[in-house]
Amino acid sequence: MISRRALLALAALAAAAPLAAHAADPLPDLKGRKVVVVTENAYPPLQFVDPKSGKQIGWEYDAMNEIAKRLNFKVEYQNTSWDAMIQSVSDKQYDIGMTGITIKDERKEKVDFSDPYMRSEQFMLVRGDEKRFTDAKSFGADKNLLVGAQPGTTPFYTAVYSVLDGDEKNPRIKLFETFGATVQALKAGDVDTVLTDGTAGKGYVDASNGGLKLVGGPLGTEDFGFIFPRGSDLVKPINAAIAALKADGTLDALNKKWFLDYKMGQ
Repeated sequence: MISRRALLALAALAAAAPLAAHAADPLPDLKGRKVVVVTENAYPPLQFVDPKSGKQIGWEYDAMNEIAKRLNFKVEYQNTSWDAMIQSVSDKQYDIGMTGITIKDERKEKVDFSDPYMRSEQFMLVRGDEKRFTDAKSFGADKNLLVGAQPGTTPFYTAVYSVLDGDEKNPRIKLFETFGATVQALKAGDVDTVLTDGTAGKGYVDASNGGLKLVGGPLGTEDFGFIFPRGSDLVKPINAAIAALKADGTLDALNKKWFLDYKMGQ
């Protein structure tokens, strides 16, 4: 049987194949202009603050820094909460937003999206000794079980509509300001599951020494994209850079660095 790692590699190659022809095309030159990028720094391994060095690091930082280099712009990073992210970019307070933002039609009413730079599937993250449920159906059937989520996020809506009863005010959903806070609540026993994309979830599991695990099958597929104020002239050059990074294997290398090799210390 082919390994999961091999399947990921084959999928990445298949996705990159149609873009290979663009690899030789010259990328736009933004002539050193300043581009302000905002993020939450709360979704490892995409973006977070390294507890050892205090530096902002992650997959998205590496990708954006490489994009800035290839397009010749100077990137300035700022931080905001998830609740303020989409609206603040829509209001042109920032040029680009990045924090694992799922591409959705309703969000396109406020912001423009880049082409997808990552595809992710959501899973249920639970404590390592969890035996009361094994999937979304058995979780939903037990009225005593609680799920932690950030309001307005894809995991929140997946919990509402794919795990529970479709009621966005269901008291079984406990709300937190950051994704990290939901995981801490899970570890402390304040909630019983947190929904996360499989790659980030694997990182938490690997770093937990048996304290966490993933259960059940994927609950949905989502594409991540960078966001821009509507009509931004940055969308086209960023898309060209994403295509180049896919075609030459740079994004595959980042996936390996952050999702296969990196062990999160949280």
